[in-house]
Amino acid sequence: MRVAMISLHTSPLHQPGSGDAGGMNVYVLQTARHLARRGVAVDIFTRATRMGQGEIVEVEPNLRVINIIAGPYEGLAKEALPTQLAAFAGGMLQWEHCHDVSYDLIHSHYWLSGQVGWLLRDVWKVPLVHTAHTLAAVKNAHRSAEDTPESEARRICEQQLVDNADVLVVNTDQERADLVEHYDADESIIRVIPPGADTELFTPGSDRATERTRRELGIPLHAKVIAFVGRLQTFKGPQVLIRATAELMRRDPGRALCVVICGGPSGQHATPEEYAQLARELGVERRIRFLNPRPPQELVALYQAADIVAVPSYNESFGLVAIEAQASGTPVVAARVGGLPLAVAEGETGILVDGHEPEAWADALGTLLDDDETRIAMGEAAVRRAASFSWCAAAERLEELYEDALSVGVADCPQRFASGKER
Repeated sequence: MRVAMISLHTSPLHQPGSGDAGGMNVYVLQTARHLARRGVAVDIFTRATRMGQGEIVEVEPNLRVINIIAGPYEGLAKEALPTQLAAFAGGMLQWEHCHDVSYDLIHSHYWLSGQVGWLLRDVWKVPLVHTAHTLAAVKNAHRSAEDTPESEARRICEQQLVDNADVLVVNTDQERADLVEHYDADESIIRVIPPGADTELFTPGSDRATERTRRELGIPLHAKVIAFVGRLQTFKGPQVLIRATAELMRRDPGRALCVVICGGPSGQHATPEEYAQLARELGVERRIRFLNPRPPQELVALYQAADIVAVPSYNESFGLVAIEAQASGTPVVAARVGGLPLAVAEGETGILVDGHEPEAWADALGTLLDDDETRIAMGEAAVRRAASFSWCAAAERLEELYEDALSVGVADCPQRFASGKER
């Protein structure tokens, strides 16, 4: 089986935590790796963003990343990428022709990739599997007051994909419900496949390793540490954690607390400075450390060094950070949104918080920081929880889904028009 994966707007080889790179990058790369190890040949098509990176990157046997030239290498904002969909689709068609390769199935990730996949599905006459990862209607329903709403154009494009894809893959039952509620999706074509975590890399650390990491980061050994890992954007909620930190310190000015925020800015006008400025305005700048994004091999040490990992997002399709943190033996305090209630076992491996008010977050964080016995027990249970999610299992289920899609074949497009499904 040969699969064309499409990740147009961000390469799976980019560093998660900055720009447009995040959990989706991890998902695409890890599922592709494990599919390749099962004998499925996977080519991931992404947009070339710098000269000299090469057209083909051989990641491992059966897995390649193909860099397609579509627009300028640099300086093209994510908001402008829809102007390059035709160029990207043309680049993929040229690649197929020049390299004399054919694909059995297309798996697109995110709506921009889905639009390209929809076109190529009908050209190549192969099934289209689509994973949205995030949805405009859901983001708009859960966004904070200061966050920029997603465009109606994006929502319309997503609706077209829901109506025309052969299979829709989601991470959780909540995502399936969201597709039905907001996009009137046909439940019969939706498949729920939970993501995983690299539980061989993300493991609990020793006390000595934790002390070494804290010394390297300049964190007092006696301080309690809360970590945030992710892109610095309003939707991910770093401002929620900063305000909760200020509330914790207002309640107990002598508290030995250090908050580590690891990530880079995401969005056209985003900068790390706005979050540093918020910390200064609230008087907690000495309590908060900002770190640049780190590769997984270094990120595990941060998870291990933290007493708690906070995930204050306004919505998460699943929450890979929550799983990685738990695999590393660290309990999680997360917002009760999206797939996070599945990732975090409330009361066992962490705490779920309703809403994003600083007082509620300070309550949850303070309770766990002050209860060493419960926090340590949660960390031990968290490792067991994370072990139930694996990339191997996700890839196995994806391969089965691909085989089912191939056995059914491509949907009859004229019938779709006749039935009124096209919008």
